[in-house]
Amino acid sequence: TGAGSLDWRARGCDVTAFDLSPAMLARARERGAAHRYVQGDIEALPFADGSFDLVWSNLAVQWCQSLSDALTGMLRVARPGGRVAFSTLAHGSLGELHQAWAAVDDRPHANRFASADAVHAAAPDARMTLRQHPVTLLFGDALSAMQSLKGIGATHLHAGRDSRTLTRRELRRLEDAWPRQDGRFPLTYQLISGVIERD
Repeated sequence: TGAGSLDWRARGCDVTAFDLSPAMLARARERGAAHRYVQGDIEALPFADGSFDLVWSNLAVQWCQSLSDALTGMLRVARPGGRVAFSTLAHGSLGELHQAWAAVDDRPHANRFASADAVHAAAPDARMTLRQHPVTLLFGDALSAMQSLKGIGATHLHAGRDSRTLTRRELRRLEDAWPRQDGRFPLTYQLISGVIERD
């Protein structure tokens, strides 16, 4: 919705906001988040080679069909001496959710994410630094934790999902199986931050 773009603009940068979703771009435009707004696919960037000093992506590349193609494309549109900075989610994310759902059924209810090694292997042949650290959010109940996932698209399964409604009985079983932290319902993300330097 343009939060990152607003921050870069406040730092005096000339910002191009890019998103697959026209609705997200409209929201960013309402906030005056960037100088330009371009709709398109991160795996087919519509920019000339060497267009930007910094190409920055926050929690988007994990949804790409090919992480390698996405990172290579981002590096292509960075200028020589420029950088690509990105964040993504790694294997082990949403462990509490997977554990709770395992007590209800054996179907997937959220995507699994690539390992840090797989993210590193997908990077173009360039200097890259990766850092991984857990981020845990706490919720008052299981339903609130699951609703928070819609904001990042984590329940939009690559293989499709069952759209049936959660029953009260299933919700009780989920809550019983969900591990607690200080009496609350944790949801842990394994966050990877990466920086690729373009020579």
